[in-house]
Amino acid sequence: MIQEVISDILVVVGLVFMTLGVFGMIRMPDIYTKLHAASKAVFLGVIVLAIAAMFVGSQAMIMRLILLSAMLLVTTPVAAHAIGRGAYITGEQMDTPGAVDESGAQLPEENPQTPSWRL
Repeated sequence: MIQEVISDILVVVGLVFMTLGVFGMIRMPDIYTKLHAASKAVFLGVIVLAIAAMFVGSQAMIMRLILLSAMLLVTTPVAAHAIGRGAYITGEQMDTPGAVDESGAQLPEENPQTPSWRL
């Protein structure tokens, strides 16, 4: 009984995190701040939902949820970085007041549209 109540509370908390991520996507001015809000909120929301499911799940389900959480821990920041770098390389502007472009000196002087990797 108490585990179900804790699980229900954690589900609500996880959904609140996800909802805040949606509001961040709507309210933020540029791709970089939207990406920041979305990646953090979705990661926290899914982890809290996984913890909620662990309270009412079986041993096999708990192991799967731990694996899911570990994969999210690794892939979410990598995906956010890749999307942000892609937006930067294609020339997406920073519209946030007071934003400073500290990466401009690190890009090659040639055409920024060409990828830095070769097959």
